[in-house]
Amino acid sequence: MDKNDKSSKGQQGININVLKQGLCTGCSACVNLCPSMEYYKDKTILLHDCNLDKGRCFTYCPRAPTDFEMLRRELFDPEDMVLELGSFKGLYMTRATNENIRAGAQHGGTVTALIQLALAQGIIDEAILADNNDLLLPSAQPIADEDEVLEKARSKFVVSPTVSAFNRISRAGEGKIGVVATPCQAQALTKMKVNPVLEDKLRMEKLKLVIGLFCGWALDWRKFQKLMKEKAGDFKIKGMDIPPSNHACMEVYTIKGTIKVPIEEISNCVRDDCSYCFDMTCEFADISVGSARSKEGWDVDKGWNQLIVRTSKGAQLLALAREKGVLEFKKVPDKNIEKLKKASAKKKHACLMNLAQKTGNWDDLIYIDSGDPVVRHIRGMNFGQQ
Repeated sequence: MDKNDKSSKGQQGININVLKQGLCTGCSACVNLCPSMEYYKDKTILLHDCNLDKGRCFTYCPRAPTDFEMLRRELFDPEDMVLELGSFKGLYMTRATNENIRAGAQHGGTVTALIQLALAQGIIDEAILADNNDLLLPSAQPIADEDEVLEKARSKFVVSPTVSAFNRISRAGEGKIGVVATPCQAQALTKMKVNPVLEDKLRMEKLKLVIGLFCGWALDWRKFQKLMKEKAGDFKIKGMDIPPSNHACMEVYTIKGTIKVPIEEISNCVRDDCSYCFDMTCEFADISVGSARSKEGWDVDKGWNQLIVRTSKGAQLLALAREKGVLEFKKVPDKNIEKLKKASAKKKHACLMNLAQKTGNWDDLIYIDSGDPVVRHIRGMNFGQQ
């Protein structure tokens, strides 16, 4: 096989069109499908040459050519589509009612509370959640006990091998699986669900819930771990957060107190592939959750989440959370939807600019169809000259 064949839809296609292009997100969708691919310290590695002309690694990769419009049609009600945000059934401000969850989780603890509820109500039998070790290197663990969910709470900021864990877990047993995913991970899961190869049909029926995380970028583990060693030394890191942009820092919570790291230094650790991401709000999820933004300011907002409902399944879960008193709700500020649309559109536009710059051609956006209606809409917005 010609190792320079760009038309390959197997491992060589992944290598040429994704890895060598600097587009690999580390989502790990290609891992645990065959013995030729592996995930090692937030990187995807080709362990062995594979001569298949077409492989699941390429079929499911979120950075291989993807018909996003077809995925939207298959998953969502067309009447719910908002071009900047994806499927949109409503925006909410929420937080966990349980104070222990709020104290131990990220922001309002909404994701933790929803996963616990889904497990308690039998909507899912286990949830695949990100974890990490003392070196800040994430892993992904299946959790069946709702009492253990809080132990995995808080944002990790480094890519976890969530989809490879799903690939492994979904091959065994008959349980219903929920996943907490970043945008690229949710895209990979959607490609698996909508267009599974024959051998994956049964295991994809086990995927019952995807809770997505808003994501502006992820950090390169090697760079970030080195920076944290410089800033925190041997102090154990309990959590991290990014306040609004006017704070211009990352807050790192250690057993000795809070360390504020200038955002410029954090930006130097951002993965290069994040420049080519088209999705800020995790559009291919049932429910998407991010940090709250309001006029009340960071001291209040860091205790709340904003949440987008995308599917009927997501709406049912949120209604159940309200009925059971699992979540508290408050009024969404009037301009929040427009602000969210603007921020999402800005990320999409930057992605398109970077892809076009890489290829030198606005008609060649590598993995995104240049004729996609969302692409056409974003290009028609006023972002300056193209």
